[in-house]
Amino acid sequence: MSAWAPSLLPGQPESDGGPVFREPWEAHAFAMAVRLHEQGLFTWPQWAATLADEIERAQEAGDPDVGDTYYHHWLAALERLVAEQGAASPDEQERTRDAWRRAADRTPHGQPIELRSDDFPN
Repeated sequence: MSAWAPSLLPGQPESDGGPVFREPWEAHAFAMAVRLHEQGLFTWPQWAATLADEIERAQEAGDPDVGDTYYHHWLAALERLVAEQGAASPDEQERTRDAWRRAADRTPHGQPIELRSDDFPN
């Protein structure tokens, strides 16, 4: 188990004095980063440097950095490290993202989303 725990960001919702995620995808991105680190895909210093760089890029592009876009930077850092470490290229990531969208679009609300081979057109 990782000893790292999220701290409260400006404007981040909280419950019982601790941070909570605004959206389910934020929790998923957080968990994926922690798990990939635990599996050795990247070191925590690599993660911290990449996340800091993504936040800096966003600020340079006009992000006001008030906390509501933090997990967008988190996801960008995660996608970047996954590509840099050779786990999945940006094209592979985009192809998988598109497949999940197709699968989600056909799935009734409340049902599990299942990927099928036709979700990955050639």
